[in-house]
Amino acid sequence: MNLSARTKLRLMGVLPLIFFLAQAVHYWRINQLGHLMWMCNLGNLLLALGLFLEKPIVVRLAAIWTIPGLLIWFLYVVLVWTGFLTSFFAHVGGLIVAMIALSRYGMDRISWRWAFGWYLVVQLLSRFVTAPELNVNLAHAVQPGWEHTFHSYWSFWLVLTICTAVGLWLSSLLLWRIWPVNHLNHGAAVTRMRFDQ
Repeated sequence: MNLSARTKLRLMGVLPLIFFLAQAVHYWRINQLGHLMWMCNLGNLLLALGLFLEKPIVVRLAAIWTIPGLLIWFLYVVLVWTGFLTSFFAHVGGLIVAMIALSRYGMDRISWRWAFGWYLVVQLLSRFVTAPELNVNLAHAVQPGWEHTFHSYWSFWLVLTICTAVGLWLSSLLLWRIWPVNHLNHGAAVTRMRFDQ
């Protein structure tokens, strides 16, 4: 079967969807479905939707989160608990798919703002729909180990939010330097498409 590059890219969305569903099965088995609300898990679902619907902004938003998500997962899950297979695919597999997609779509300089807005929305939802003991997206309490530095959750939240914004900006800057969107070529391609129709 000879598929176009466009179709192959769309079909690649099946992979992050499988990663998300594998995590869902894992958390369902241990009766902790609230963990699906972590940014990394939702990022795979978002990446799948962006690829299926051919929405570059959605792909970029999800891709930006893969870098800080991988670092945080490694520091707070792998080094502490040792990772499990579905978690590995969700983080490493999601990163690989996102980078392949970005090599096609490119990165712009403003998508980090959308990624930050997405974070604020998901963190707020996590506070209302997940169990406090899970502390999903650190929406309920100070990360264990930081209690002596932060004496209130809101001071922790403010620093966390600032660090998140900076981290997302740095991630997008790195990705933009590797795969910048060439607006001139994109505009020329759109013009050619209009004349070809």
